[in-house]
Amino acid sequence: MEKYDAIIIGIGQAGNPLSATLAEKGWKIAVIEREHPGGSCINYGCTPTKTMVASAHVSHMVSTAEEVGIEADPPKTNFKKVIERRDGIVKEWREGIEKKMAETEDIDYFFGEASFVSNKQLQVKIKEENQSEFTLKEFSADKIFINVGTSPRVPEIEGLSDVNYLTAKSMMSLTELPEHLIILGGGYIGLEFGQMYRRLGSEVSIIQDETQLAPKEDEDVSEAIQEVLEEEGVAIYLSSQLDKVRKTASGISVSLKGDNIKELQGSHLLIAIGTDPNTETLNLEKTDVKLKKHGYIDVNKHLETNVNGVFALGDCKGGPEFTHISYDDFRIINDYLFGEKKRTINNRMVPYTMFTKPELGRIGLNEKLAKKENKRYKISQMPMSHAARAIEANRTRGLLKVLIDPDTKQFLGASCLADIGGELMSMIQIAMMGGLTYEDLRDGVLAHPTYAETLNNLFASVEDPEE
Repeated sequence: MEKYDAIIIGIGQAGNPLSATLAEKGWKIAVIEREHPGGSCINYGCTPTKTMVASAHVSHMVSTAEEVGIEADPPKTNFKKVIERRDGIVKEWREGIEKKMAETEDIDYFFGEASFVSNKQLQVKIKEENQSEFTLKEFSADKIFINVGTSPRVPEIEGLSDVNYLTAKSMMSLTELPEHLIILGGGYIGLEFGQMYRRLGSEVSIIQDETQLAPKEDEDVSEAIQEVLEEEGVAIYLSSQLDKVRKTASGISVSLKGDNIKELQGSHLLIAIGTDPNTETLNLEKTDVKLKKHGYIDVNKHLETNVNGVFALGDCKGGPEFTHISYDDFRIINDYLFGEKKRTINNRMVPYTMFTKPELGRIGLNEKLAKKENKRYKISQMPMSHAARAIEANRTRGLLKVLIDPDTKQFLGASCLADIGGELMSMIQIAMMGGLTYEDLRDGVLAHPTYAETLNNLFASVEDPEE
């Protein structure tokens, strides 16, 4: 039995900075990672997908160059180079984390899979480099931090187990551009992959079981997203369920049921309907740690479980599942252990961005949530086709929509579907953090011609919501 001050299971976007901080404090740390350091963000989420989004964006710019008076040959995707660039960046980030681990004196880094023996004791299957056999070791610590993340959820569909379907994770192993990519799921992951692969040259079909894409968004925002995708040639099937899947000589055939009863033929099928926590192999039944629905770990406002000294950080504790939230989880733990215990998960702002083009940046309430909470609000809204910089840049698709408290005139939330929607959303978030009113942004002197200047015009009119 090896005794440590702390054990960190999983070296994702919360576990990585936490390990460095604890080591700086002189704690003896064991870090256990069963696959790749960096979590989903670096390995199959943010980093690899956004490098591919960049390639797809350049392809789209070339294909639409004539709209701004530039004659260019039709773009041709060299998919091998696209994935080589992507994998090179991922490799650099992974190796950077591993190097840091190796160079930090008080960190023992193990490649293996951990499972609980009791509340504060772990058994770890450790696989040494270039060896096929596992070595079993047992560790214990007064503090244990679980940062195991999530994996793509796979539904039970007739015939699915008989075909080589893809998930957001296994998409990273593709070496050839799909001829026709069928995507099950019209949320953020499905929409980002859908537009990206369409721009790279694939035929794309998206199957969504609800009445709109991005179902948590307001209907007008969702409709604007759908219009953009359909203009680019993405086929969208709403109110449809994937009923059966079968393998064909040319790829995959899927049968739909719902408002659009149809059979689709494709080369690849991507399942993008959500995630499940990687808690199944932890043997938490050997502990007193309580779980929530679907196996997520129950925590308090400081991220501690019902077992004193056992914490859960990042996606495995349940949503919201974003890299920046995982990093903030680290800051909450850091403050709890070494600070004033003021930071908590309660009432923190949760910004998020869908990296389609145009981007969708969201913060706070939208109309759908405001109505659900019976919240009084006024609204400022304008299409990006009215924004000077968007017109000049030929980036007029999308809209800005901001909810305002009628009494305080402060911001309740924003939906920014624009070329740099995430950045515009962040401006509203900073205003919310500073307690600014819509009048402060309306009357501020913002540089012309910038996207930021759009806020002057956006807040020139504040209206009551439509009944």
